[in-house]
Amino acid sequence: MSRFLLRRLPQAIVVLFGVVTLAFFMTHVVPGDPARLIAGPNASPATVASIHAQLGLDRGLGYQYWTYLRQVLHGDLGVSYALQGTSVGDAIWRALPVSAAVALLGVLFEVLLGVPAGIVAAYRPKGLLDRAVTLASLVGLSAPPFWLGLLLLYALAYKSSVFPLSGYESPYLNFLILPAFTLGLGGAAWYARLTRTNMLEALRSPYVQTARAKGMPERVVLLRHCLRNVLSPLLTMLGMDLGYFLGGVVVIESVFGLPGIGKLTFDAIGTLDIPMITGAVLFAAFFIVVMNLLVDLAYAAIDPRVRR
Repeated sequence: MSRFLLRRLPQAIVVLFGVVTLAFFMTHVVPGDPARLIAGPNASPATVASIHAQLGLDRGLGYQYWTYLRQVLHGDLGVSYALQGTSVGDAIWRALPVSAAVALLGVLFEVLLGVPAGIVAAYRPKGLLDRAVTLASLVGLSAPPFWLGLLLLYALAYKSSVFPLSGYESPYLNFLILPAFTLGLGGAAWYARLTRTNMLEALRSPYVQTARAKGMPERVVLLRHCLRNVLSPLLTMLGMDLGYFLGGVVVIESVFGLPGIGKLTFDAIGTLDIPMITGAVLFAAFFIVVMNLLVDLAYAAIDPRVRR
């Protein structure tokens, strides 16, 4: 296991370095002048030039990149242009609990809705429940998250007042359930289809037929023999989703007005806040790399063939 970690860590570092480089240069080629956005449309050229000098934007792009890279290596993501005087790292850490809560609840809804639906559909293929799950999965995959979020807001917040419309105040769970459910509803369709496909393959395998011939209860056959073979692809999707969600879900957080990393990134794009955009992208990439590493370690714990 230690040798595996030693092999993967350099790969993770290379990936993060590539993400930082791409994010930095892509934000600098976007049309627009951050100094002009900060100064305002009526600012004089002298004021804009002064802001350029304060932000270091009057230096060459290579020098700016090298300066930023040195800051990142020292754990400094820079200072936000829009939130003047606010460290990018501090702003992201303040927004992280909101994104983490939405991510964990969203993944929980995905698993609770998708996995049982896939098991039920696979157990009676081409039956009524299988067709219903397939139809629901297609609807879930086709529905845009922002449309689904607005629909749920209208039905459950505006019309019936079951949940608050937007914001993030105590009690926080009331503000988190609806966005997490919106997030989980779309993902549950993927989990249902993946579970159904792998369960069908497992149910047709010789070892399941042998277990049934020995008189094992159907519940034991499904949970011990079939579901265990579905766990590997489910873990892959689970790790990717959790890493992606922890980096901030821009659409969901913007629709529901949650002060998470996704909303922070969305606002930074609108103001061309280069340090904030780059820092948020790097933060999201870090979580995805970490979750991929944890998933690979979980494979070894579940499947003995991986350890060998």
